[in-house]
Amino acid sequence: MYFIDVQGTLIDDLNKLPVRGASEFITHLNVHQIPYMVITNNTKRKSGDFLAYLNGIGLNIPAEHYLDPLMLLESTLPKSRVAAYGSEPFLRIMEALGYQLDYENPETVLLAIKEDFNADEYAQMIELLLQGSRLIGMHETTLYSKNNKRYPGVGAILKMLEFATSVNYTVLGKPSTAFYNEALQRMQKQEASAQFEEITIISDDVKGDLGGAKALGMKTVFVLSGKYKRADEIISFLNPEEIPDQTFDDMQAYRESL
Repeated sequence: MYFIDVQGTLIDDLNKLPVRGASEFITHLNVHQIPYMVITNNTKRKSGDFLAYLNGIGLNIPAEHYLDPLMLLESTLPKSRVAAYGSEPFLRIMEALGYQLDYENPETVLLAIKEDFNADEYAQMIELLLQGSRLIGMHETTLYSKNNKRYPGVGAILKMLEFATSVNYTVLGKPSTAFYNEALQRMQKQEASAQFEEITIISDDVKGDLGGAKALGMKTVFVLSGKYKRADEIISFLNPEEIPDQTFDDMQAYRESL
């Protein structure tokens, strides 16, 4: 049974096309009816649109095998008085979902990914948090990779804001326990007996995805097709409990190991 990340794991960061072996691995799971969930921190496209894109490039992921944090947003966050920060596509999605964006007196500061946050935006977030807004991250990614550059991920920015304001944050997407629990419940519709200890999670984000998953008992597979090109960029800096169980170049290399 598998949880499988998307960006940097199934599709590359530069061209947004399947990495080596990704399409074949998903086909293998489908043909052999192996339980799996594709779990992504997508926030730049509506959930259905992003799934349609993935299927359009040959991944063939059934809707019941897909989960992103936008699918949990409306059930966890009230639609009034939200100061949302992120890419323009994310802000348009928030408006389409009926959220009232409020940067004067918000109840919530909601953070998604954007590569070009500026100092004034950080200053505004800090001011709102010090005035009493709560802090929520759409996910807790460590790095954001785009056009062969690596930027601080949402998780890194959340930790900066927490340190600056002493306001604790919560997370909707990976690696929150709530998100993994939702993915598990959906997997149990495929295999009723599924438990975390029986699941292997595959991701390129060794801290932002795999650390939280390992703490829940999952087996962790780190792939070097996304945020990191060499294991020694990150592995030697991890705490012992964060070190992934296996590391492979990409999905093809993992599949060949089975």
